[in-house]
Amino acid sequence: MCGIAVIVCGVRIELSTLPFLSAPPFERLQFSVEDVKSVLGQRGPDSVGEKKILLQPNAPTCGQESVTLSVYEAGQGTYELGDTTSCGELHFIGSTLQLRGTSPIRQPLVDSCGNILAYNGEVFGGIDLNSYDNDTEVLLKSLEKANALVPDVLSKIKGPWGIIYWQESSRTLWFGKDAFGRRSLLVHWPTVEDPRFLLSSVSPASSVAHGSDAGNGNSSHRFWEELPCGVYSISFGISDFGLCIHGEVTKHEWKNTLWKELIEWERNFVVPRPEDLSMSSLSGIQEEKDNALSISSVLGLAQTVLVVLKESVRRRTSLHSIFQGEKEVVPVAVLFSGGLDSMILAALLDQCLDPKYEVDLLNVSFDGPNAPDRISAKAGIKELKKIAPLRRWRLVEIDADLSKLTCETKRVMSLINPADTYMDLNIGTALWLAARGDGWIHGESENQTVEEDNMRVKYKSCARILLIGAGADEQCAGYGRHRTKYRNGSWAALDQEMKLDMQRIWKRNLGRDDRCIADNGKEARFPFLDEDVIKTLLDIPLWEIADLEQPSGNGDKKILRQVAKLLGLHEVAKMPKRAIQFGSRIARESNRKNFGSNRAANQASAGSVRFHAP
Repeated sequence: MCGIAVIVCGVRIELSTLPFLSAPPFERLQFSVEDVKSVLGQRGPDSVGEKKILLQPNAPTCGQESVTLSVYEAGQGTYELGDTTSCGELHFIGSTLQLRGTSPIRQPLVDSCGNILAYNGEVFGGIDLNSYDNDTEVLLKSLEKANALVPDVLSKIKGPWGIIYWQESSRTLWFGKDAFGRRSLLVHWPTVEDPRFLLSSVSPASSVAHGSDAGNGNSSHRFWEELPCGVYSISFGISDFGLCIHGEVTKHEWKNTLWKELIEWERNFVVPRPEDLSMSSLSGIQEEKDNALSISSVLGLAQTVLVVLKESVRRRTSLHSIFQGEKEVVPVAVLFSGGLDSMILAALLDQCLDPKYEVDLLNVSFDGPNAPDRISAKAGIKELKKIAPLRRWRLVEIDADLSKLTCETKRVMSLINPADTYMDLNIGTALWLAARGDGWIHGESENQTVEEDNMRVKYKSCARILLIGAGADEQCAGYGRHRTKYRNGSWAALDQEMKLDMQRIWKRNLGRDDRCIADNGKEARFPFLDEDVIKTLLDIPLWEIADLEQPSGNGDKKILRQVAKLLGLHEVAKMPKRAIQFGSRIARESNRKNFGSNRAANQASAGSVRFHAP
């Protein structure tokens, strides 16, 4: 996990090729380069670096027919920003949370050709690297060899990524993020009010608007937007008069047909025949009864999902050496509610991670021991101990009081930007606190402080990798609205709602979640959003993914409940879905604080109401 940014000044950028842009009223913000470096440093605490490229038009001399563009590295040559000719500047910033490689690196990386790379992501396939390689270094070499074929290289990468890359030979700035937007990258497109072009993994704290229209429901254009998924470039040149540097933004097509297929998210088997439903029903309640062939076929689908999920967890936890410097820490933690998704991830992690490591299970509650997620987490850890008795599991109980989180709430408001609803704030706050890992455990620990009136001991998780269940509900019909769509429009309506969820998950969920978790110097990894997992689930008939004729806790996410049973997790396989804002009870506390009561909040549709930045 890293933080990356670029600030482009003094360049007139043409945006007409991007049809999704519009020009509503503009939100005015003020922040400095130091503000950007500070907030990126929270994401990448191991190092922060910067690099500048200066662009200057060269007037034609004898024998030259046109003006050329000179590129200078800041601090070298004779060029100064105070020159009277028009000039441009590209200011690259990179911070590093290093998880791979045997020696420390410092971003942005620069190769012998003058190419500059700021990379925030992981390579889990598509580009060859061994277990001791640093993927940012390997990617820079691959991009150098590819020369102008940058989209070809980026289309090969399996895994989450966001990138900013200066290609020296073509005077081109490349940027973008993976097809599902699993890494945050915000953009400020140039406007009349602020003509800079900016990219950043996260919004600086000072760029939350004060007194703007952005928080009161008006249609003010936010300074930052989530960059739509894809690969983009800006090629720089000189205007006809030779005094102005201009750049043109181009969005490129994916070169890998897999991404196009997954983005389109078209399922081949949506509406079942009567005999399909008859066979499918035997796999649920009646596994012990007749029709063994049918049951075997359906359980075979669950076994297939189990295999790809396990490989996904293995890619994210054990294929590569985890860079630790001289520290020996718990390498991986799980955001843990004790629910279906987190229990599956914990059980698979046990199968993939070296037995010598302990596993931290991070559970956040805004109602002490009474929150539903705390109750299910305690039950869940008992079930995990039954199937994996040799693993040392640590349930980290993170207790929070919303009324005492004034500074923390302001920080989360900044992190979730441009998201701005109370639902986003509630989810972001719960994720931010969980990722911080500052709580209590039962039992002994080397890093403990005994609380006098309790059996618990103080503990802070140092795990830098955090497994998250994001994507499971979208792909397996886990939300209440899926049941509503099915009830009103049957299988076709359910399929379209799930497709919509997957195609907008980058904007509604993943950028926000990435920013809140990474602010603690932790990296969120999403095994359910592995490319092979998505493809496998998409190939399975919809009626085997979910059966919403059955009650909650049974038919929703049916395929994952079967996976849980294959793992020996029989109790959790019967649990209903519960979102983090409700399971942790932050939504209830937020409703009381901001609307006076749950009833008033429900009448105001509190989840979708925009909050006011302080």
